[in-house]
Amino acid sequence: MSGNTSKPGLLKRLAGHIVTVHRHRKEVRRCCFACGLYRQGITHDLSKYSPSELFESVRYYQGYRSPYSYEKELFGYAPGWLHHKGRNKHHWEYWYDLRDSKFSPLPMPFRYLAESVCDRVAACRTYQKDQYTQESALKYFLEKPERLSMHPDTAAEMERILRDIAENGEDAAFAHLREELKKRR
Repeated sequence: MSGNTSKPGLLKRLAGHIVTVHRHRKEVRRCCFACGLYRQGITHDLSKYSPSELFESVRYYQGYRSPYSYEKELFGYAPGWLHHKGRNKHHWEYWYDLRDSKFSPLPMPFRYLAESVCDRVAACRTYQKDQYTQESALKYFLEKPERLSMHPDTAAEMERILRDIAENGEDAAFAHLREELKKRR
């Protein structure tokens, strides 16, 4: 028999998930602080500690990708994700509502879009580890069909900022973002 296919024990999954969440939130804080989004950097993803999200995430923890991705593969949806996206404005899925008798995407307010960029960069850094490059978040964005479900303005702004990171690096892109956030206040 080749390799161990058994699932890690509960304590190992709990510890691994908590470490992953802390690492991710630390990266988001770094990015948000570089953009001047201090409150959002501090409060980012606190719902991940709620029972609705924590229990599901520990149960489906793998360590190299979001537990929600695994759970969606297994069941077609993830209750923890439904809870998470409904409480965190930095997710484009939060910005869906009934308009003209159909559910439609709304444009994200720019400060939440900026936090979403920080979240994407941090997620790539967290899960890709040494394979992370400044192009990682843009590549991930372009590979996923989700961008086609976003409001077109939100998708265009997201791509523009991620291209800035890919071409000019995080420091320069976050400095640009910081200035843009100041202008829009």
